[in-house]
Amino acid sequence: MTQSNQTQHGESSSSAGETKVVLHGPAELADALPFLMGYRPDDSIVLLALHGERGRFGGRLRVGLGKDPQDPAEWADLARQLADCLVTGSLRRGSRPSSMVAFLCQDPRAGERSSDVVERLRPLAQQLRVACGELDVPVIEALCVSGGRWWSYCRPDRDGAAPTPEEGVLIAEPGGSAIAAAAAYNGIRMPLPLRDLESRLRPVEPRDPAHETALDLACARLVPRMLDRDTSASVTERTVELARGALDAFRTAPLISDPARSDSRDDALLDHDEAAEMILGLQDNAARDRVVEWSDPARAGAAIRLWRALARRCAGPYAEHAAALLALTGWVAWCSGDEAEARVALCAALDLEPHCTFARLLQHAVGQGLDPDVVRRTLRSTRRRRIMEAATVRRGPSGPAGRGPGRRSLGGRRARIRR
Repeated sequence: MTQSNQTQHGESSSSAGETKVVLHGPAELADALPFLMGYRPDDSIVLLALHGERGRFGGRLRVGLGKDPQDPAEWADLARQLADCLVTGSLRRGSRPSSMVAFLCQDPRAGERSSDVVERLRPLAQQLRVACGELDVPVIEALCVSGGRWWSYCRPDRDGAAPTPEEGVLIAEPGGSAIAAAAAYNGIRMPLPLRDLESRLRPVEPRDPAHETALDLACARLVPRMLDRDTSASVTERTVELARGALDAFRTAPLISDPARSDSRDDALLDHDEAAEMILGLQDNAARDRVVEWSDPARAGAAIRLWRALARRCAGPYAEHAAALLALTGWVAWCSGDEAEARVALCAALDLEPHCTFARLLQHAVGQGLDPDVVRRTLRSTRRRRIMEAATVRRGPSGPAGRGPGRRSLGGRRARIRR
C-alpha cells in the first residue's frame, strides 16, 4: 500500500482465498469498514494493520469509544496500548505491520453535529498517529465516521491532496460499493450495526420480574447441591438434560429471518423455571464441557439461539451469570465461521466477568487466527482430565469420597459457582 492517495489503499478478500478487492483511497476504505470488521462499528476506535507494499489487510482491533465524553488526558495512554497490542499480536502471527489505518466511529450526541464529533476526536486521532509512529508503523490514513459521512485527519496534511469538505463525504449506500458487490457475489450478507449484534446479547428491556424470581428460587435450591460433591453430578446431568430438551425445541421451531422477531419467539420457547436452572447449572465447568460439543453444523444454529436467549435473562444481580452463556455463544459463532459475532460475544462476556477463563481462552484463540479444532482438542483433553480427577475424588484414599467434608462453604446467596 503506497501513501499516494491516487493509488490503492489496501487489498482485501470477500471470502477466504476468493475474489480479491483492491481499495482506492479513503472513500473506499470507509465503505469497506463494515465488511472488514463483519459489522458496522459504532462508538468505536478501530485499528487495521497493513502488510507489504500492496497493503494487505492483517490484524484488526476494536475498542469501545463510549457514548459519554472521554478525558483527553487518557488518550495518549490508550493510543499507546492499542498500537502496542496490534503490533505485538501481528508479530505473534509472524508478520510485522508495515502501516496502519485508523477509524474513529461515533455518531453525534444530543446538540452536536457530525463536524463537532470530528473536531472533538481530532486529538485522539493525533495520539494514535503518534503512538503508531513511535513503533515505526505509520498511520497512513485516519478517518472519522459520523452520521453516515467520513472525514480524513490525514488528507489535509498531504502535499497536493484536496482537504476533506467541512460537511464530510457521504458513505455509499449499503450494497453500493465495490466490496459490497463482491460480497454479494460470494453470498456474504450485509453486515449489521454493532449495536444490533450487541442488543441480541443483552437482557430484555423492560426486565421481566419473573426471570429474576425464578433465578432467586433456582439459586437457593441448586447452589448448595452444586457445592456438595455427592450431589453436584446430578445437577450437571439435570442441566444437560434441560438444555438438550430446549435445543430440540429450538431446532424444530420454524426459522424467522427478522432478528428481533426471531429473538422474541426464542424467548417465548423457554420456561422461566427451567431457564433459571440452566443458567445456574451452566456456571459449572462440568456442565459447560458437555454442551460445548453442540457446535457441529446440525446443532450450531439452534445452540447459538439458545445461549443468546439464556443470556438475555441474566439481568440485575444476575448479570454476571451471562458471561458463561456469552462465551458459549462466541464459541459456536466461531465454529460456524462467524468471527464477527464471536468477537462481539466474547468481548461482552469479558466485560461482565474479566476472569471468565473460557471466554479469555477463546478470545486469544480467535485473535491469533487459530483453527477451532485446536481448541476442540484442548477442551476434550481438559474434560478427560476433569473426569479422571473427579473419579479419584469419589474413590478417595480408602473408599467413596474419602473422609473429607462433603460440602464447601458458599460465600454468599448469589455467589458465582467455580469448580
